[in-house]
Amino acid sequence: MPTATKRWMFLTSFVTSLGALIVICSILTTQEWIRSTVAISDTSSNGSVIITYGLFRGKSIQELNHGLAESDKNFEVLGTLNSSSPKTLHLVVILFLVLSLFTSLLSSVFTFYNSFSNPYQTFLGPMGVYTWNGLSASFIFISMVLFVGNTQSNHLSEELAQRLYPLYPAVTHQGTSHSYGYSFWLTLLVILLNIVTAVIITIFQKARKQWKQEQKKPMEYAPRDGILF
Repeated sequence: MPTATKRWMFLTSFVTSLGALIVICSILTTQEWIRSTVAISDTSSNGSVIITYGLFRGKSIQELNHGLAESDKNFEVLGTLNSSSPKTLHLVVILFLVLSLFTSLLSSVFTFYNSFSNPYQTFLGPMGVYTWNGLSASFIFISMVLFVGNTQSNHLSEELAQRLYPLYPAVTHQGTSHSYGYSFWLTLLVILLNIVTAVIITIFQKARKQWKQEQKKPMEYAPRDGILF
């Protein structure tokens, strides 16, 4: 296949792989994963605790029905949680995102390497690119599912509210609503970029196979005596 066409296709897939890598970095560092509103009610006051947080940091504010509100509290997610099931599962979410980051990095390296070399028959070729993109998409999808499970079933936000506001234990919580932020939904963009990278490589593989077949045709249809001569 012409070198220029191959190079541009792999450089395009390198850009999408690099884009996935950058988005994962943004997902890890921003704190707009979720906004949870925990309704509280006790004998002295009614109101809500609003918590917005990411994987490592967050902020919260307490709003009371009679108009008073505490100033924002900035907190470290892992430092606020004690040794508990929500903390353990939160660490697993971070682990899978780091694995997705690592595999996206490998995908970027492989696609860039393929744009200037021809390792078609080895794992360094398209097969390696497929593998790392598939793993990256799988890891980030698992992290999404685990994070949702941790907030919905394992009550991560309620656990944080209880640690941040010990005057309002779990018995005073009257319900929690969740709204997932842009940091969470960016995980879908990573999966999309991984799919686009794989599609580009698939198009290249098909085009390369077709080009090889066309190169053989002149020999197949050439006169037999001409070939002997």
